[in-house]
Amino acid sequence: MTGELPSRTVSSKLVVVARARAASDYAPVLATLAEAGVQSVELTLTTPGTFEAFAELRSSFDGDLGIGTVTNLDQLERAIAVGADYVVTPITSPALVARAVDAGIPIIPGGLTPTELFASWSAGASAVKVFPAGQVGPGYLKDLRGPFPDIAVVPSGGVDADGAAAWLAAGAVAVSVGGPLLGDAFRGGDLGALRERAERFVAVCAGSETLAGRRP
Repeated sequence: MTGELPSRTVSSKLVVVARARAASDYAPVLATLAEAGVQSVELTLTTPGTFEAFAELRSSFDGDLGIGTVTNLDQLERAIAVGADYVVTPITSPALVARAVDAGIPIIPGGLTPTELFASWSAGASAVKVFPAGQVGPGYLKDLRGPFPDIAVVPSGGVDADGAAAWLAAGAVAVSVGGPLLGDAFRGGDLGALRERAERFVAVCAGSETLAGRRP
């Protein structure tokens, strides 16, 4: 195994997936997320300039900072070199998992079928990303736990606040959330509204807000 997921990711049970138009858009959004209590953010390689901006962002963000949308070994090597706390992939790649295990960096590879998810888990992934989670729903985790009782799952793709609560209740180790939390924040949206949405997700994932008892 590569080892456990970073401690703040595990304790908060929430990974915010930041997919911006350019890396220069990251800083104010990350600052707002930190103020709201978010402790783990995945910066995506579909955002131009992510590697170049990583060191500065890492020094200012008090939490786990990972790199996502890693799809090849060159990208993985750069993520290792810049000091990412973890890496996330949208795919099932034995080569990526093997290299991450060798480097000792936590990796969360994506997959949807039992074959894909178990292949990554048995190869040493720190957790596996059910993607796109919106196509299957939280009940899928119960089905997976039948043959794979110890598998660590992070659902991603279309997870809103209600879905986050349901996936965590089903046994997910964390949820990966993008659009439902970030909204229009990377398109000039109000950062105060972003903070309110982030605070709600933080509360849901901490268990202090439930589906039956939401804040008004």
